Amino acid sequence: MNEADILKNAFAMPLTSPAFPRGPYRFVNREFMIITYRTDPDILRKLVPEPLEIDPANPLVKYEFIRMPDSTGFGDYTESGQVIPVSFQGRKGAYTHCMFLNDDPPIAGGRELWGFPKKLANPCLKVETDSIVGTLDYGSVRVATATMGYKHSKLENGPVLESLKSPNFLLKIIPHVDGSLRICELVEYHLEDIDLKWAYAGPCSLKLDSHALAPVNDLPVLEIVSAMHFRADLTLGLGKVVHDYLEN
Repeated sequence: MNEADILKNAFAMPLTSPAFPRGPYRFVNREFMIITYRTDPDILRKLVPEPLEIDPANPLVKYEFIRMPDSTGFGDYTESGQVIPVSFQGRKGAYTHCMFLNDDPPIAGGRELWGFPKKLANPCLKVETDSIVGTLDYGSVRVATATMGYKHSKLENGPVLESLKSPNFLLKIIPHVDGSLRICELVEYHLEDIDLKWAYAGPCSLKLDSHALAPVNDLPVLEIVSAMHFRADLTLGLGKVVHDYLEN
């Protein structure tokens, strides 16, 4: 294989059998359960990278369970993690702090393309009689449990849709072959072509437990603010670099 062939075909690892296909990446019937809670502002400030800013008067975290039964190139999988409301240069958005999922292609693609902080675990989101239940197991250890009343109070689509359209931020880190930093960037991406099918609120609970390698409890639940359960079709847009830590 000559150099021209390498450059023509190289877009992901490994070269001759990439772990994920080229985009676009479309998700059909993507189901979300998001519980928003208040946490310790001092801890939040230490975990959110500059130049992103938090609101110290309203230190919120969104704990998410996402069921993805039909996703282009990635298949059928479930995801769970923490997303933090932030602002960047005056624009409100969300910073993805951690993600855990049970499917290799979106782990590889998410880390290599965008810089999603993805790790292998076993999340689950399902309906149990009158409740929707989300759990996250890291190995044999249960680290998160969320419950919510199933479709109790219908929400207007408008505010939920606007929240999905807001910018999202990631810290992309790729080391050099000598172990030093080669890429350290703040990446912005957006969800596109969103078809929000329905959205509900309801009573909820959230319990986070300690784990050395899945430290979701480092952002403790001090007060639950709200919960949403909704379903949408959407495209995961590719990103752009908005801050290069190595240049600055």
